[in-house]
Amino acid sequence: MTYTLYAAPGACSRVPMMALEEAGADFDVELVRFMRGAHRAPDFLALNPAGKVPVLVTPDGPLTENVAIATYLAGRHPGLLPDLSDPYEAARITANLAYVSSTLHPIVTRIRMPMFMADGDAAQGSVREKAMEMMRMHATTVDAALGAGPWWYGDDWSVQDAYVYWVWFRITGAGFPGEDYPAWAAHAARMEARASVQRALARDARLQAMLENEGLAVPMR
Repeated sequence: MTYTLYAAPGACSRVPMMALEEAGADFDVELVRFMRGAHRAPDFLALNPAGKVPVLVTPDGPLTENVAIATYLAGRHPGLLPDLSDPYEAARITANLAYVSSTLHPIVTRIRMPMFMADGDAAQGSVREKAMEMMRMHATTVDAALGAGPWWYGDDWSVQDAYVYWVWFRITGAGFPGEDYPAWAAHAARMEARASVQRALARDARLQAMLENEGLAVPMR
């Protein structure tokens, strides 16, 4: 089974990239050149009308949104999420993924790209400051969830770990005080020591190098 992942370096497409590496799946990566407007090209919009990454093209068709992609991959590659056979447990696991996608991820966007939310330096600074405040509150929740470790679900690694690690990468790269959240920091270190994560990071770095060679790169951190 072969997949194609449409991705951009540093973007949340890194989450399914880590999951695919963990599963040992056969997949190709297509670089979406945002600075060239590739996300607005008709062929890409046919895959995702929202013009965003990730898009995962599967044997069953294209999928968008990390919660959906993670759930699909877990069904195809057992072990990427806890057992989803019980309806309540499946809902709880989906809720945890959705917490990252619908609560944490939008805060990341406001920290990293306040220019998408407001015009002018003062307004953008206010957006970023408020987002940092919100993230501090949620970081306490994440830190507590990871405190028992080593992973979100105890001894079992999951795509949930990939998603919260991506959040960590994005916020600490923007000056968020990661040292105030030791369990999350330790989790990030464990992630970076994991072979599948290292392979995904290497892929991501190659995408960044391609953009740099083409004069289309933006800083990832």
